[in-house]
Amino acid sequence: MEKPVLYVVACGGRPAGDLPQAVPRLLTAGWEVCVIATPSARKFIDADELARITGHVVRYDYKQPDEPNVLPLADAIAVAPATFNTINKLARGSSDTLALGILNEAIGLSLPIVAVPTPNIALARHPAFRASIRDLRSWGVTLLFDPDVYPLPTPNMGAPAAALFPWDALLRELEVVRRRLVGG
Repeated sequence: MEKPVLYVVACGGRPAGDLPQAVPRLLTAGWEVCVIATPSARKFIDADELARITGHVVRYDYKQPDEPNVLPLADAIAVAPATFNTINKLARGSSDTLALGILNEAIGLSLPIVAVPTPNIALARHPAFRASIRDLRSWGVTLLFDPDVYPLPTPNMGAPAAALFPWDALLRELEVVRRRLVGG
């Protein structure tokens, strides 16, 4: 495997707007990158710019059954950022968006998934969210979630919340995954 394929699933959070700066780092690290956006992520991302950077169209909706796949199959998935909603829906097996459908299939196929949950501190304390984190970890999903290490935003923090996103930690974890995939 020369260049493994990484799907970057972007959820509706401010850090999704930083993907044009993060994706080139992933390409340089040896990944072929495809971006999948949740419907809510579309207001934070520049799909045309990401398509230009990756060479792949940004997908956000299911295709028709008779349409060909336009993206290569994923070898691994990063969820950056992973919202409260996406984490909870994924842990309950919901596939009501393309992003969730891909993530649920990846769990079933035991593909490596690295997610960075970014709820605000109030939502991070919600019992359903805590249960979802436990479930996903027990299924082998790597979650970069530890508020003592990766600070979370406060409710209504606004734009400064994006600066809290641990891009460097995500890139380090994805390098571990890439090396495992290519046998290095």
